[in-house]
This record gives sequence, structure tokens and C-alpha cells, in this order.
Amino acid sequence: MKKGIIALSPLLVFILFYLLTSIIAGDFYKIPITVAFMVSSIYAIIISSNQPVMLRINIFSRGAATEQMMLMIWIFILAGAFAHSAKTMGSIDATVNLTLSFLPSQMLLAGMFLAACFISLSIGTSVGTIAALVPIATGVATQTHTDVAMMTAIIVGGSFFGDNLSFISDTTIMATQTQGCRLHDKFRVNSFIVMPVAFIILIVYLVMGQGIQAPQTLPAVEWVKVIPYLVVFTTALLGLNVMAVLTLGIVMTGIIGLITGSFDIYGWFSAMGEGILSMGELIIVTMMAGGMLGLIKQQGGIDFIIQLMTRHINSKRGAELSIAALVSLVDVCTANNTVAILTVGDIAKQIGDRYGVDNKKCASILDTFSCTIQGLIPYGAQLLIAAGLASLNPVSIIPWLYYPFVLGLAAILAILFRYPRRYS
Repeated sequence: MKKGIIALSPLLVFILFYLLTSIIAGDFYKIPITVAFMVSSIYAIIISSNQPVMLRINIFSRGAATEQMMLMIWIFILAGAFAHSAKTMGSIDATVNLTLSFLPSQMLLAGMFLAACFISLSIGTSVGTIAALVPIATGVATQTHTDVAMMTAIIVGGSFFGDNLSFISDTTIMATQTQGCRLHDKFRVNSFIVMPVAFIILIVYLVMGQGIQAPQTLPAVEWVKVIPYLVVFTTALLGLNVMAVLTLGIVMTGIIGLITGSFDIYGWFSAMGEGILSMGELIIVTMMAGGMLGLIKQQGGIDFIIQLMTRHINSKRGAELSIAALVSLVDVCTANNTVAILTVGDIAKQIGDRYGVDNKKCASILDTFSCTIQGLIPYGAQLLIAAGLASLNPVSIIPWLYYPFVLGLAAILAILFRYPRRYS
């Protein structure tokens, strides 16, 4: 017990250090999140005292440079280059003006949420949806004098709608594979929980949007400058890999920017360079979080959580709650919902089989709770990239994340009240 708590303590140090220093300062922007991760990372290396220092550092380094981490970093680099070159070329302004021209001002919040839901459902990735839509959402927020953190949170929330439901989402595939059920069966169970939540949030955004006033006069839409985003959306919807989508977007901004005279070749390179540099903090946080979580796993922190959560199960409802808590805690410790499902999938299957939990319901629980937690942790890839693109502190986005909060509550109630009844 003691060893497990010590293994998990770097997470506690990170949370306490960041919260306490920010509360004392009276400002969550006062303390850089990179400093909080540096402190907790150093602490994680120090407490692994049963190994030589260089071995601990090597474990940390391997955790910081896993395939998943490097893939995330590549996405961040490409997203930064695309977002800034598109902004410099005028693509974001043109797309924002187009959005404001077509959508009534009171429909802006709901429209953004629907766009994020639709795109994420089509492409099966929350990160790709966020990379495509957050720059536009922040531009709309600026034009309409709406809170940028709120508008960013709308996109993040909507992006998890598809991540949770899409047939091509890696979390959906992993959840169904580990539980031995079919994709459309898991979709059916999930939809009973997710669809009502999305509808409720849509109504909330419709009500909240009533007070938004769009600018009285809008510049003429420069249609040619909208093309990069149209290309990004279209290729994403067709299922192209997110890195290929962003690369194509970068090429399109360069071609159109050069044709329209928005910049010369060196201006394009400069814009891409500035965009990449703007992701520096995000990349550092990602690597330090990966290293710290690698040490936690190596020290037995994940195994401790699994043993703790499976100790006192004695009913079907208890089994479902344990599976939900298990995948949630592992996601907190790994900051990757797919890895969390992979880590606990076999154990969840054993628990479900032993206590008679429907494998479709079990897959739904794994996917829903991992996506909920992933959408709320400030060091997850989704909030980090959203914060980087919107130039925000990821913590400032969390209070506005209505969809993940309500989805988590609905998922808990579904377990407690045996809903949907047919699969419970």
C-alpha cells in the first residue's frame, strides 16, 4: 500500500504545487504549468531511490519519448505551423467572416459545438478536430467579444463526442477489441448515454448564445483564403491521417499566400517557424508529463491502482463502477485514453465476465469514462493543443467544459440506475 501511494505521489505533488501556488498568488496564470511539471518530475526522479540516478533519468527519458509522445509532438509542430501560417495568410480571418456571415449570432455557440461533434464523429479523432477548429473558434470569439476560453472549451467538448462514438476512433476500436463485442453494438449502448447529453448541451449553448452580438459590418469574404480550411475539413472527413491533413493544410496556405501576395517565400517560412515556436511550452509539458508518468508506471503506480480498485467488488453495479474508476484513474496517470483502455481492458473483461456485465456495456463504460477524464485533465493532449492554439493556460479552459462534465455525470447515473436497462 505504502509503495503504491509513493509511486503515485508525483501526480499529487503536481496538483498541490500548481493549485496552492496559484491560489496564494490569486492568479492561475501566475505560475507556468511547465514549472509545476518540472518540480513534480524532479520529485518523481528523487523518490525512485531504489535505482541509480542515471537509470531513473533513463526511465524518465524513455517515458518522455514513447511512440505516442513523439506522435503527439509531431502533431503539435504541424498544427502550430499550419495555424500560424494560415493566420498570417489571412485564412482564419476569411473563415471567421464566412462563419459570421452564414450563422446568426445567437447560433454561433451551438453551431461551433455541432461542427466539432460532426467533424470528430466523421474523422474519429479529438486532436484532429481541435487542431482544425480552435483557430476559427478563437477568431469568432475575438470578433464577437466572447470569452476565448469558453469558445475553445466548446470545440474541445464537441471533439469528444466523436472520439467516444466514431466507428474509426482508436478508443472505440480498443474498447470493443478488449471486450470482444462489435463496433455497432457498442455504438448502440453508447448512444443511449451520449446523445441525450449532446442534446442538453446544445440547448444550453442555444440559450447562452442569445446575448451574443456579431459585428454590424463584416469585411467581404475572401473565398480563396478559405480554401486551406476547406481542404483540411474535407480531407479529415475523408479519413486522411491527421498529420497528412495538417501537412496538406500547410502546403495550401503557402501556395495561396504566395499567389495572393500575403507573404513571400521567406514570410511563409517565418510564419511556420513562429507557429512551431509557439508550441514550445506545449511540447515541453508533453515530454515532462510523459517522463513523470513513465516513472509512475515503472514504480508500480498503475498496478497499485488496479489492485486497489478490484479488491471489494461484490455486485454487478459494483463491478461496473470499479471498471469506470479503474479506467479513469489509469487515464489520469497516463494522460492517454487509448493507453488507459489498453491497460485495463483485459482486467475489465475478467471483472465483467465474473459479475455478468454485458460486454457491450463494459466497452461503453471504458470508452465513455476514459474520454470524460481525458477531456478534463490539463496535461492531456487535447487540452494542451487547444490551449496552445488559443494562447491560453489549459486550466482556464476546464470550467467551461460542460460536455465532458455532464457526460461523466450521465455515465455514473447510467450505472447507478441500470441504464440502458436492456444492456444492464
